[in-house]
Amino acid sequence: MTENLVSYRFEDGLARIVMLRGDQGNPINGAWNAAMLRALRRAKNDRARVILLSAAGRFFCVGGDLTVLAASERLPDDLDDIADALHRVVSEIQRSDAIVVCSVQGVAAGAGFPLVAAADLVVAARSASFTLGYSKVGLSVDGGTSLLVNTLGLHRVLRLALLNERVTADEAAELGLVAKVAADAELAAVTEELVRTLLAGPARAQAATKALIRQAAEADIEAALRREALALRTQAQSAEASEGTAAFVGKRRPRFGAAVDT
Repeated sequence: MTENLVSYRFEDGLARIVMLRGDQGNPINGAWNAAMLRALRRAKNDRARVILLSAAGRFFCVGGDLTVLAASERLPDDLDDIADALHRVVSEIQRSDAIVVCSVQGVAAGAGFPLVAAADLVVAARSASFTLGYSKVGLSVDGGTSLLVNTLGLHRVLRLALLNERVTADEAAELGLVAKVAADAELAAVTEELVRTLLAGPARAQAATKALIRQAAEADIEAALRREALALRTQAQSAEASEGTAAFVGKRRPRFGAAVDT
């Protein structure tokens, strides 16, 4: 199965899902969500033991498609639809019996950051970086950002969300998010070695282990995602969100002090 947004290939227990628009940042919108859900469900039907999620091109994923949102005449509803579908993607990854490996190059930003964190094991190129950036455009966090607390810790996530700090691949490894950091030219080889190690292991034991550890750490993932969706819908109706998205499209610095809700 090949689409203009996502490709899927299955062989010998391994499902390869590749986001195809890395040079455009693989922006998350309704079409991206639909393509990703189809690929993940295809992997489930194929009974994949390992799912490898990667991106072709310069970037992994820059998050929500703000050009679409800026042009929307029904922003809260459109954002709600996109967020709801994205949450299904995150939940599919978390609940999958397959071990999900994420291979990251370039930038994982906005919802692309928690998308990486939803995976079970992450391999990152040394030049890769991670950032949230929601407050830059006047929006609250989404995509499972609250679940980053389990890995990175409460105050680290608050700093990332409120100050828009950037985390390098080496820092992400020290924090426990990234399992392996590879030289940029060796990212594919290092990822392939990790995948082959998993495929050589005991499939049922691995699936049971993932389920037990996920249940212990994220007993209420759906509730967390619903809270994020509600907050995002509310914030999307604010003057801050209007100013933030307009500034992004206009390639200027947002003036949030002038954005006053009435």
